[in-house]
Amino acid sequence: MRAISQDGPGGPEVLHLVDVDRPEPIPTEVLVRVHATSVNPVDWKTRSGSGMFSRFADGGPMILGWDVSGVVEEVGPGVNRFEVGDEVYGFPRFPHPGRTYAEYVTAPSRHFARKPANLDHHHAAAVPLVALTAWQALVETADLRPGQRVLIHAAAGGVGHVAVQIAKARGAYVIGTATSGKHDFLRDLGADELIDYKNTDFATAVRDVDVVLDLVGGDYTERSIPTLRPGGFLITIPGGATDHSARVRQTWVLVEPDYHGLDQITELIERGALRVEVATVLPLAEAARAHEMGEAGRTRGKIVLDTTL
Repeated sequence: MRAISQDGPGGPEVLHLVDVDRPEPIPTEVLVRVHATSVNPVDWKTRSGSGMFSRFADGGPMILGWDVSGVVEEVGPGVNRFEVGDEVYGFPRFPHPGRTYAEYVTAPSRHFARKPANLDHHHAAAVPLVALTAWQALVETADLRPGQRVLIHAAAGGVGHVAVQIAKARGAYVIGTATSGKHDFLRDLGADELIDYKNTDFATAVRDVDVVLDLVGGDYTERSIPTLRPGGFLITIPGGATDHSARVRQTWVLVEPDYHGLDQITELIERGALRVEVATVLPLAEAARAHEMGEAGRTRGKIVLDTTL
């Protein structure tokens, strides 16, 4: 099968197309014919030698990728959730290698869910990592409830624009930080209040927030603490919390594969309450170009690789 591999860490130029053996499902696994995968920051961080690089350094072909949408080709012994021909999407094996930059992938069947009926493979492949990250942070960790105020940093980004919609679906009042050029996009997704972080200091402009979802890290984490009401919840994705005072609660979230969460995300998608923006679709062979585009940070929405092209 065709796959995108690399011989060692480096820039996008280390990614190249190779032929490797098709994986075989073991008990509890399914073999999925990949139609599309998407590019996420963890992919290029891993490619460059950080991120999850150490988990890939096992002496075999280093094949990146975690998001996937495709069709079940084979089911291993003990699998009863799917049959051959089912359309599925998922987020296999993270933080272990998912190896979705390939024409086929194997993983436990419970790392997949049925693909939303109203999405093509390109859009479905853009969903799992970003949506599960937002869902596990806002719903499962923060238990976000109607009427609560949530501040989402980098609200127009991959995770951020999905988090805005999940928060609105939960009945929250949503405040987002983003450049002014992205405000109309976020209003269309349901954001109630927007702050252009280039011209306004959110740390002084926002108060009495119940939940902060920090998708930026760095000094944003510390500066977010004054925006929270006493007992409010600061959730960071890039790294750990920095203030252990009793005034607010703090934690960080590392996303996990979870078919149950994906099933609930599918329900939101199928009733029109959640969509994921796809900026560009490229052939699998152009993975290096996809990484260049992603690292440049100038795209709005996800970059998708079509493995059938």
